[in-house]
Amino acid sequence: MADGGVAPVRIDKWLWAARFFKTRGLAADAVKGGRVHVNGRAAKPSKDVVPGDRLEIGKGELELEVIVRGTAERRGPASVASQLYEETAASMTARERLREERRLIQPVMGEQGGRPTKRDRRRFEREAEARRRRA
Repeated sequence: MADGGVAPVRIDKWLWAARFFKTRGLAADAVKGGRVHVNGRAAKPSKDVVPGDRLEIGKGELELEVIVRGTAERRGPASVASQLYEETAASMTARERLREERRLIQPVMGEQGGRPTKRDRRRFEREAEARRRRA
């Protein structure tokens, strides 16, 4: 029922079909690990979802909150998968805020242009040694 069906589907299958996870095994592991909640409660991979259920999905730093709009047993194109759910406004603003924070964070090495040269490495070591002596 890739056209937004209403039959209950296992949550691990639905997460895979809706393209939140690359494989069904990864989806099942996320559910087992407590990173997926259905209507505010932790779920097992065999839990059935139906349209109208609210899912909270944790993927790394990202916390998505979606409402199930349809079910599908099989994985289809991304255009069909996006019709299976609706992301809440709060989830979208949190995702945008995280994207903006990531954009503003500067790389650790800064503008040095990648791997340090032998001269740079020796300079770093001399500076570190001088700091150790002062401490």
